[in-house]
Amino acid sequence: MHSDLISKIEKARQYAQQPERIAIDSLHATFHGGNNDHHITITDGNWHCDCDFFKGHTTCAHVMAMQKILQPMLSERARAATNPLDADALSASLG
Repeated sequence: MHSDLISKIEKARQYAQQPERIAIDSLHATFHGGNNDHHITITDGNWHCDCDFFKGHTTCAHVMAMQKILQPMLSERARAATNPLDADALSASLG
């Protein structure tokens, strides 16, 4: 293997340990929910999910899960958007 490629592989390993280096500006994803697949998008810190709950509440389990998974790569706005409660604090208080 070429030494240039070896150094790039090592750099990629280092980057993979630093997800905060990535800033997600927009994303389209399919979330395989318990009953159906749902399409989730984030654009400029604004989330959208095609599930019924999101339509009435501007947040849902799918969006909150994505926020938790992608947290180090999201802007402050995207981390807080559509999440009127601190889900971790709420979960802890409920046991």
